[in-house]
Amino acid sequence: MTRARKQTTYTTKPADFERRWYVVDAQGQTLGRLASKIVPYLTGKNKPIYSPHMDCGDFIVVINCEKIHVTGNRMDDKLYYRYSGYMGGLKQMTLREVLQRFPERAIYFAVKRMIDRKALGHQIMNKLKIYAGSEHPHAAQKPEKLEL
Repeated sequence: MTRARKQTTYTTKPADFERRWYVVDAQGQTLGRLASKIVPYLTGKNKPIYSPHMDCGDFIVVINCEKIHVTGNRMDDKLYYRYSGYMGGLKQMTLREVLQRFPERAIYFAVKRMIDRKALGHQIMNKLKIYAGSEHPHAAQKPEKLEL
């Protein structure tokens, strides 16, 4: 007669994974598709040790974000809102205006809206670094080029 073994559930611990750094070139990439390919690396869903209650994702550095591509009439139809809290304080900008004034915000908001809006989501968004030009200050971390 064989004895039954006790099964245990594996739980990911912070010592089980290492964070890597990746560089993504956004030049010529479509905005939403780029964001949807970045999110699994930020959250860690591309790793076999993914746990939804832990932040086990990697760091992503996005460069050349002012050269992204959008389809259709989205440059003029997509609106970004902000509200000051006062009457008449609702401001809106088109995607074209956002890319001219703050090119990093277009990718930031596209990725942010794909991530959970809880404390873990804020922790995940801190690992996203976005730069308008091709230069970035993270060369010391030796980031790998990520082809998406």
